[in-house]
Amino acid sequence: MTDATSPDLLPMRDVVSLTGINPVTLRAWERRHGLIRPQRTEGGHRLYTPGDVQRIRDILHWTANGLPISKVGEMLAAQHHAPVQQDSAFHDWRAAVKRAAMAFDAWALEGVHGQLFTLLPKAIVLREVLLPVWQEMAAGRAFGERSQWLFLDSFLRARLLLRLQMNQADAPRVLLAGTEGHAELPLLCTGLLLSGEQQRVDVLGCGQPLEELPLVCAATQPAALVIAVQGPVSAGLARRLRALQMEIACPLALTGVADSQAALQGIPLRMLDEQGDDVAGMLNALLRGALDL
Repeated sequence: MTDATSPDLLPMRDVVSLTGINPVTLRAWERRHGLIRPQRTEGGHRLYTPGDVQRIRDILHWTANGLPISKVGEMLAAQHHAPVQQDSAFHDWRAAVKRAAMAFDAWALEGVHGQLFTLLPKAIVLREVLLPVWQEMAAGRAFGERSQWLFLDSFLRARLLLRLQMNQADAPRVLLAGTEGHAELPLLCTGLLLSGEQQRVDVLGCGQPLEELPLVCAATQPAALVIAVQGPVSAGLARRLRALQMEIACPLALTGVADSQAALQGIPLRMLDEQGDDVAGMLNALLRGALDL
């Protein structure tokens, strides 16, 4: 290839600017793992296609959600399969979790749980497998179904709490609290999605009074406080959040909000999109002062 390249091909500096990837990491993905195969000019400079850029974004998303780099090749290969096959795979995982819970088989459930977090990004595990099964079984009303759901709920809460406790002890501490009626498992899932190498997330107990959070923050000095909200914010909740924000010294953020921008107008806080590709990265940006309130 000559140095007069196609306008669709991008040099490394542009790829770094578009994706935020470290050039050293990008070269390692190419040389050591064979995940990216850029073209070269006659002068030896790397050139990347738009497809390469999307591939890099996919890898960044997976690794940010906990997938080991050694497993990324499998995920890239899986992208060539039809979405129906992917849906089928999720169905099979959900069925395996449900079978183990219905049999009260902790050993089998432990095995499925371990495989899920080894093979898939944590966001996929939570959103596509564990939470859907938990929600489905919670609706059961036949004899024995309540006990089966309680067995699954207890198992998952214990395992997710353990994963959260594996956060780096010396990373900035973030407190996560839910509003009234928030179940513990979804709150722990939110905490795990927010957690990462750059921040430690401590989930407060369900039923934590919002009015007492300034007391908790004063004692623990967190880098940020996140409130998990269920659905739209009422005028009453907005008033309580405004009062809370005025009494704490750290940034305040919300997650799980739906159609509440009007109620929250004028309150200096940040919305974190829990369904986004990199909510942990957004939280880290808030901690670094890179996101305006």
